[in-house]
This record gives sequence, C-alpha cells and structure tokens, in this order.
Amino acid sequence: MTRVHVAGAAGYAASEVIRLVRNHPSLELGALESASHAGSPIGEHVPGLRNFERAFDPPGTLEATLAAGDAVIFAGGAELARKQVPALLERSARVVDLSDAFRLHAHAHGAVYGLAERYRDALRGAAFVANPGCYPTATLLGLLPLASFARHIAQLVVDAKSGVTGAGRTPATANLFAEVAGDVRAYGLDGHRHEAEIVQELAAAGITAPLVFTPHVVPLSRGLLADCYAFFEREPDPDALRAAFERAYGGSRFVRMLPAGRAPSLIGVAGTNDAEIHLSSKGRIVRVICAIDNLGKGAAGNALQNLNLMLGLPEESSLNDRAVGV
Repeated sequence: MTRVHVAGAAGYAASEVIRLVRNHPSLELGALESASHAGSPIGEHVPGLRNFERAFDPPGTLEATLAAGDAVIFAGGAELARKQVPALLERSARVVDLSDAFRLHAHAHGAVYGLAERYRDALRGAAFVANPGCYPTATLLGLLPLASFARHIAQLVVDAKSGVTGAGRTPATANLFAEVAGDVRAYGLDGHRHEAEIVQELAAAGITAPLVFTPHVVPLSRGLLADCYAFFEREPDPDALRAAFERAYGGSRFVRMLPAGRAPSLIGVAGTNDAEIHLSSKGRIVRVICAIDNLGKGAAGNALQNLNLMLGLPEESSLNDRAVGV
C-alpha cells in the first residue's frame, strides 16, 4: 500500500481526492493537512464524507510523517506550492500538484504535464506531475486531435462554462448563491490565467492558430462545458476528422466520443473522471463540445489517474464510481 498525503485537504478538489483514495485498493490515506480547518471533523465540512471519522490535521503533520515513497496530492495555492513542493521532492515523495504553479514550461521544475491522454508514457513512473486546470483539460481534449490538420486552421474560439466550485472553497461575495443564481457570467476577458496553459499545450502539438478564449461561471455546483470552434482555411473532410478523434480516444477508458447529433451531458459526467465529446463540422467550421466534471476529470479524478500511472497501477483504479455530494 502506498500512503497518500493531502495538503490543503479542506478544499473541494481535495475532498474528492480523499473520497477516491479511501476507495482505492492500493492506496491509504496519510496526513490530511488543513490550515483553515485543523482539528475539525472532516465529515462536518464535507457532506460526501459524513461517515469518515477523522479530523483535519494541522500544518506540519505532513512534513513530520512523510516517508520516502509516499505520495502527496498538493491542493494548496500556487504560492504555497512553490515554497513547499521542492522540499517534498527532495525527500523522495511523488507529488501531484493541483495548482498552476508548475504547469508552464518556464516554471515546471521538472514536472510532467498531467494530461494522460497526451503524455501517458511520460507519466508512467514520474516523480512530479503538474495537474492541468479544468478549463485547459476540457479545451485540450476537444482540440488536440486536430493536430494533424493544424496547418489548415486559421482561428480557434473557445466558449467555456464552469460550475462555481471551480473558484474554490474560500468564501467570496461573487460566488454566493444569490450572486450566481439566474446568471451566466463571463469573466477573464482581458486574459484568463489558464489561457497561457492552453496555448502552450496546443503549440506543443503543432496547433498555433490564434485563440479567443471566453470562460463563464454558471449557477451549477460542478461541471464544465467547453464549446470549441476551429475555423479552417478550407473545408475539411468530416470522415478524416472523425478518424482523427477515434485514433486519439478509441482506446481511452475515460473519454467517450458521442454519436453524431448527440450532445455531451454534464449530468452524465458528474462525479466521474469521464469526458464526453461531440464532433461536427459545417463548411469550414469544426465544432467540438467537451463535457467534464471540473472536480473530477478537471481536478481530483485526473490527479488520481496520474498517480495511478506514476505508481504503475491500473489507470482506472478507484475511478469507476460516481461522487455523492460535493
């Protein structure tokens, strides 16, 4: 059994990590560290873990109990990750960081970018993984299979919508129910912090067309829908497009290509590590719609998928169940 510690354990994504690790046949929970909730029973703060009789551990517990070969899911903020993750790696821990501290190549500190559908081989046996953001995950799953058509793509447009848990659990007026109910709120219009991550990974695959990216918050607790549009210089072959996506995801345990005319469902992927993809084209415009759970494939589920690969375990271990609550 590999022991898994969770830093920043009181957050939404971290709570999902705890749930998944609890049900994993080859992993066991170590320190569950939280500065904001230290000493409080976990079940009082996380509805889906009401039967879990443990309290959050205080800061310093992870450092005191960490042993070589342990794994750490780091769910604190980027600034904290930059300070603490290098020390964890020096102590021979395997680390999956959920923040955006190490996702860009210029700041990677040796981390493998954790999109298994593209970097599966590099993730096997890796010591350090930068888990992708939820917006980049859905967008990249939707657009990366178009790499073989890259020279014919003139423009990319992504319209994406996320549930409010994507903003984290720290209280903020803008995320209160009364603020989001009945509204669809566009934000980050001067440049979203995850846009550079998307551009980096598209460019690494050879897709360099300019991108217009517009994220929105919608009044849902969880879920993310990315509507991706690729404007081609000439009309692409629909059969060749479908073949490219089938090659990319035909053997994938978690990515489902939907039949023509069927739309992805946020309810269908809620509480899972799954992604549903719709592909269609009209003239020179290719439309790809990708649905994920922002806390599942967009965060905790993907982190566990990566950790399974890092440890040489079956990729789907503990990722077959749906979540209960947030």
